[in-house]
Amino acid sequence: MHIAPHDNQNKPIVDVEDALVPLNYFNIVKLKKGDTFDYSVPGYETCVVPATGTVTVDVDGAVYENIGTRTIDVWDGEPEGVYVPVGAKVRITCISDETETFVAGAKYDRVLEPFDVRAADLDVVQYGSDDTKTHRKIKHILGANYHDKVGRLLVSELYTVGAGGWSGFPSHKHDTDRLPDETRHDETYNFRFKPNYGSGLQMLQREDNEPGDAYHIMDRSTVMIDKGYHPCAVLPGYEMYYFTILGGESQRSLKQYFQPTHEEQLHTIPGIMDMVAKFK
Repeated sequence: MHIAPHDNQNKPIVDVEDALVPLNYFNIVKLKKGDTFDYSVPGYETCVVPATGTVTVDVDGAVYENIGTRTIDVWDGEPEGVYVPVGAKVRITCISDETETFVAGAKYDRVLEPFDVRAADLDVVQYGSDDTKTHRKIKHILGANYHDKVGRLLVSELYTVGAGGWSGFPSHKHDTDRLPDETRHDETYNFRFKPNYGSGLQMLQREDNEPGDAYHIMDRSTVMIDKGYHPCAVLPGYEMYYFTILGGESQRSLKQYFQPTHEEQLHTIPGIMDMVAKFK
């Protein structure tokens, strides 16, 4: 499902128990200097990630200062974040001139400990090639390095490298718990383009070799992936970014099932298996 760009007025874009992606939660919070935003999400662990601006995050009295390094857009520096346990009371305070802050969440039933993730802590992987039109970089904020500190939530930022090309290819899905072949992980994206009048395409093919759906995605589009194979592309001449939220049903590690029709492409894309390993 595609949610067109809009002013959400600091209200969840994907709320708890969403009909399509009940394992996900997503909000965008916009604040001016000195403004605060309070929230608590029972039943969901969350992660606070400034898209731009710098914030202080108070999690049940644990204070994390100067979170966020970017000023212009998501290409302007590295992401940082704060992990928030299930149901914790959070206050976000804007200490820069303004901020646009993502709040990502996943359903979970245990209360863990909060912690911050700084730029130096990121797990970064780059794969693909210009020749295969699949060149991209992934910055894992809550990735495999935090399996012992996070319940079900995976949070990453994905960038196309260069202008134009495909992401999420070879086509894959993760909508059914059937280990060792696949896990169920609901997924939510928020897209950005550079320049911001760029756009792209999100495909969603429910069954192999059957016609699927396609959405025209624009700067600030949100897409919810409940089931099916879901590659996306950016128009030539533009760069694409998407903030990625994954919430697992039975485990945190993601096991992708690659579309049989296109599975042989795994052998043509440099470094793709390193990418797959980072989600485990």
